[in-house]
Amino acid sequence: MPRTPQFEPPRYIAIEGPIRVGKSSLAGILAQRMNAVLLRDLEANPFLESFYKDKPGAALPAQLYFLVERYRQLRELDLAANASRAVVSDYLFEKDRLFAYLNLSDVELELYNRYYELFAEQIPLPDLVIYLQAKPETLRRRMEKKNVPMEHRISDEYLEEVVKAYEHFFFHYRSSSLLVVDTSEIDFIDRNEDLQELLHRLSQPVKGTQYFLPLGSASAD
Repeated sequence: MPRTPQFEPPRYIAIEGPIRVGKSSLAGILAQRMNAVLLRDLEANPFLESFYKDKPGAALPAQLYFLVERYRQLRELDLAANASRAVVSDYLFEKDRLFAYLNLSDVELELYNRYYELFAEQIPLPDLVIYLQAKPETLRRRMEKKNVPMEHRISDEYLEEVVKAYEHFFFHYRSSSLLVVDTSEIDFIDRNEDLQELLHRLSQPVKGTQYFLPLGSASAD
């Protein structure tokens, strides 16, 4: 009898979701299990503090800094020359424009889009995107637990706007296979049972857009 073709895991996985949803933690876990290159999004942006303080004109340089640095990091991957390399990233390049539409004026957005369109056509697309969802109140609890001073400036209204923007973006996302995971009722960082359930799903193929609703054995915080 012919053998059933073995599932070939994706070579390039990008993990996305709003702040404190757990994307960096999951990226680290997957990269270790896959023996993959781990790409982490920027934590240092010299313009970010001014943006959080609502200083006039601070949004555009903060956004362009993120755009250029993410582009540089992804271009250096050179996946075409490293066919056997596996990569796990805790961000998706296309996400950058999501925040640009939230934070920039029309004239600023016009300038930003010129650079975005130039960069976007030069970087590789992921084989799989994992979108981690969570309710705004869940994210707020996690932010309070993490207690990063700069994040205290993020208002509830802005956090809700970010969550809605992510939901809208990924509702229309078609560039790669997409797995949507609701993390509001699980804690895969501190509860091994939740992590194993998620890893089991990720060991299976994802085609098109699929949704994974974990059983919710723990309340996430």
